[in-house]
Amino acid sequence: MHSGTTYTREVQRLTPGRVLAWALLAALIFVTLFPLWIVVKTAITHPKELFGQATLLFPTDPTLLNFRRALGMVSLEENLAVGGVANINFLTAMRNSVLFTLTIVVFQTFFSALAAYAFARLRFPGRDVIFFLFLAATMIPGAVLFIPNFILIKNLGWLNTFQGMVAPFVLMTPFAVFFLRQFFLAVPKELEEAAYLDGATPFYIFWRIILPISKTPLVTLGILTTINAWNEFFWPWIVGKDNNLQVLTVALKMFQSQTPQGSPDWTGLMAATFLAIIPVFILLVVLGRQVVESLQFSGLK
Repeated sequence: MHSGTTYTREVQRLTPGRVLAWALLAALIFVTLFPLWIVVKTAITHPKELFGQATLLFPTDPTLLNFRRALGMVSLEENLAVGGVANINFLTAMRNSVLFTLTIVVFQTFFSALAAYAFARLRFPGRDVIFFLFLAATMIPGAVLFIPNFILIKNLGWLNTFQGMVAPFVLMTPFAVFFLRQFFLAVPKELEEAAYLDGATPFYIFWRIILPISKTPLVTLGILTTINAWNEFFWPWIVGKDNNLQVLTVALKMFQSQTPQGSPDWTGLMAATFLAIIPVFILLVVLGRQVVESLQFSGLK
């Protein structure tokens, strides 16, 4: 009897509105994932069969040759024989992207947390005005800062160096400071007051009390910063053009521009692109829900 009642309720819940909502959701998922499938389909298609199978949804003879070529596991002669271009130094570019991203995430998160704590708890003249002006910086287009930053890096002699690539990103950003400040304001002041009575310094309180209980927003900010840094292209392309410094986005662009066969090596490019997507995709799948919940808590949309 109980099972029949449950089944009846489930049937009653299946209203036309719900069916339409699920249909729209399925359509949105399809539209979102279809370009990714085209990337995968192109990556597993043999280079010489790409244009002949352009109208097919699935390749007739899938192959991992393009992934082997992207990882440098085939010789240059074999690569050219199948219509490819010069091998991309994918592993070196991957290493550079990892170092570039980790450096930015660690330093930007730490300095942003310091600034956010100062705006949330410390009292000093003009604090609110400075915070307002700091937030106003979010209205400045990023492209406006490229020329001043480039001139500064050039004068410092940091062109084609790793420090020149990461310098504009390692300090705090307005978004990160505002994001963390919202969490620090919600921390009970009694914790800090008790520490002050025990003789703790502001930095000791920040390091030993505030940061340990703020792991969720810090991890969330780290994820968002990781995505932005991993996909950064224009600045590394300007400053770090040397092959040994190229990050994945720049290496893929240079790979696309090589056309000794008359057209870009689309299969090899898609294979390398898919490999570059995997780390961020895994990060979002594993920790995406945490990012959404943290953004909702902070009042951001």
